Amino acid sequence: MKKQHKWFFAVAAGLTLTSVVSTSCVDDIKFGSAFLEKAPGGDVTSDTVFNSPEYVRQFLNTLYTFQYYGLPFRNSSSDAYPCESSNPYVGKPEALTDCYIYTYLSSGIVNSYYYGTHTSNYGQRSDKWDYLKNRVWQAVRYGYLIIENIDRVPGMEESEKASIVAQAKCIIASRYFDTFRHYGGLPIIDHSFSGTDASYDLPRATVEETVNFMIKLLDEAKEVLPWTVDNPQTNAGRWNRAAAMALKCRILQFAASPLFNDDVAYAGGSSEAEAQHLVWYGGYKAELWTQCLQACEEFFNELNANGGYSLVQSKGTRPEDYRLAYRISYAELDSPEILMSTRQFGYDAFKSGNYIWHQWGDPLGTTDASRNGIRRGYTPTQEYVEMFPWADGTPFDWDKTAAEGRLDEMFMTGSPNGGEDGKSNIVLTRDPRLYEEAIVNGQPTALDWTTGNMSGRSFEAWVGGYDAQQEPDNQTGSFATGYAPIKYLMGPDMLRHYTQWVVLRLSDMYLTYAEALCQNNRLADAIAQVDIVRARVGMKGLAECNPDKNLTGNKDALLEEILRERACELGMEDTRFFDLIRYKRADIFEKQLHGLRISRTGEFAGEGWYNGDKTQPYPTHFEYEKYELSNPVRYWWTNGFDAKWYLSPFPLTEVNKGYGLIQNPGW
Repeated sequence: MKKQHKWFFAVAAGLTLTSVVSTSCVDDIKFGSAFLEKAPGGDVTSDTVFNSPEYVRQFLNTLYTFQYYGLPFRNSSSDAYPCESSNPYVGKPEALTDCYIYTYLSSGIVNSYYYGTHTSNYGQRSDKWDYLKNRVWQAVRYGYLIIENIDRVPGMEESEKASIVAQAKCIIASRYFDTFRHYGGLPIIDHSFSGTDASYDLPRATVEETVNFMIKLLDEAKEVLPWTVDNPQTNAGRWNRAAAMALKCRILQFAASPLFNDDVAYAGGSSEAEAQHLVWYGGYKAELWTQCLQACEEFFNELNANGGYSLVQSKGTRPEDYRLAYRISYAELDSPEILMSTRQFGYDAFKSGNYIWHQWGDPLGTTDASRNGIRRGYTPTQEYVEMFPWADGTPFDWDKTAAEGRLDEMFMTGSPNGGEDGKSNIVLTRDPRLYEEAIVNGQPTALDWTTGNMSGRSFEAWVGGYDAQQEPDNQTGSFATGYAPIKYLMGPDMLRHYTQWVVLRLSDMYLTYAEALCQNNRLADAIAQVDIVRARVGMKGLAECNPDKNLTGNKDALLEEILRERACELGMEDTRFFDLIRYKRADIFEKQLHGLRISRTGEFAGEGWYNGDKTQPYPTHFEYEKYELSNPVRYWWTNGFDAKWYLSPFPLTEVNKGYGLIQNPGW
């Protein structure tokens, strides 16, 4: 065996008793060092931890803290907290899609990706998914320490031991998938190492081997875990059989997609990584979509037999009722459609999400500093807004709407003080999900969590308006595109509501099932699954609303509609970016994106209403102009999308250590 250099995965070096309970003490050490045998700064050893059922439960809790949380919540450059994906100075991958533009110009996403300067020799806060600094390998190591030592624990029921092992396997599989979708095939780590090995030979596994490794862990776990958590009040966020089976579907969906499953390799086939099948299967395999379909069918068979999960349904038929049902589906901790979620501690006096995402990201912050903070700028694009149909489900068509003179109705009719009694008579006119994915002109600031009633002043997104001010012209801040972000934010609506990151939810499963059915040429069945999701927000069926697209006979047209539905249903949930990646949609990555300049007309043009002359009727007629986004210009718009961008580069320093890590194509 050839001698390898040290593998600096920033793995946990040891635990004190406090770290067992809450967080980990982490150092840069040789991979596989003698973890816990002599914990730095404390007296807790592996014998101590695995001699106590309570300590083992706490150790498992620590393992849960290593899971992915998709909202930026902490800025830390310390190796004691290496979690780049949670840093607002990095940025979310969704900001690389056609749905959002990120206006925080100092972020890693902008500097490395928008400007096209990224290399494999990257430093801190530069890659969308740093290979070493997302606590992936710590989680893998902790998981195997549990698996390997659980039989040593005295006084613990065998059923509980089996459950703890199954949960650890799910976390290992999920951490692998978090990384797999950025890199492709990964080194397979199947034990914790002794810490005394003189060398390591851990080459990258193929895509197929990596997928099989993750699936095996999940299949083993699902045989042990209950379908739902036994006590949702205390065990919410624990892995269960439904979540394990859902993650299996998602892994197979990614593996079966054209990025890895095609007649030609995505980068042309000449690289070493492609030749060794580290970034594709080596050809197209129709059976992969069959496996994905079978996994989806198995999940829904279990759901039909066991229940326990369901889509949140509205209590009325108003657009705002449907909007509330959609909001509850992902935002409420006890939503019946959440299969798996993760959380982070840190709350303000009102128990609302006090994460950096909330503090720096909210257009309705409580202070001018928070309202004007540029780090909040995940602003929805015009392209994204136009994906959302009318409220009945028929497609929105800008040119047709403009020709009919109805652009003033493209978000709502009525006004905040337009009724006979001076009260709001606003009626939402578009897909109710739009108002939960983007703040649009005229949208009321509040939505009651019980009744669905909208209240408060209306957002003024026109140039010079109370909220947008000059941001659409300057392309800065929350309203840089004429729209502002709302998903996971919701301003004062989030007071006294804990925040969570939804890892897996049922609507995603319906759309995943639809995609697998479509890829297996069962188009009518696929449409039926999409329609279940559309019905929750009051829209008519997909085929009925698109009679000109022949969705029951045109597979490609149906697939486009499924991907659009996924963008509308799962906005800001790490869906659109990976959908574009796995379908190799360079055409969309290269597309120039737009904002919407809204101009108030008449005597008070360029002025706000709430901070202006309120004796005048609230404006309901505007002029509209779509404009090209240019602050900043994305490198891909002007230089094209190189295939190398589909996967991230492994750090050059890690490749040079010689343990078998072959670089991805183009880097």
